[in-house]
Amino acid sequence: MDVLLDNVDLQILELMQSNARISNSDLAKEVNMAPSAVLERVKKLEQKKVILQYHTSIDPSAVQQKLLAFIFIKSKEGFTCCSDTAQLLSQIPEVQEVHHVAGEDCFLVKVRTEDSASLMDLMRNSLQKIPNILSTKTTIVLETVKEQQQLVIHKK
Repeated sequence: MDVLLDNVDLQILELMQSNARISNSDLAKEVNMAPSAVLERVKKLEQKKVILQYHTSIDPSAVQQKLLAFIFIKSKEGFTCCSDTAQLLSQIPEVQEVHHVAGEDCFLVKVRTEDSASLMDLMRNSLQKIPNILSTKTTIVLETVKEQQQLVIHKK
């Protein structure tokens, strides 16, 4: 689904992405528009599903989620992986991301847990119960240098 966005939309997105709590009046000042016009644009961006959600970024260690791991998962279905496996993976609370990938594995999953024992528990009690999983390869992150959800927005 391609949505046509003009430079004002892109500027609004860039400002909101860097500060989701920016006030409508501050947003209007930044883009030189009336607050009512900016509010209307933001509502349209939400309706078009360009703005998907607003969230707070939390330091994982502050909530005892100190271990970050990436798990490559091979499924019985091979490249034609059905969405059932992806859905079941998505339902595990510790799973932050599920990506269907090309290559010898079917999925790349990002998980956060308290420690290695809780990761092992997740693998034994959650992943092992998903019927189509053939194998997993887990990489534990030692240090995160950069992690962000922000997209690079190119203005026209």
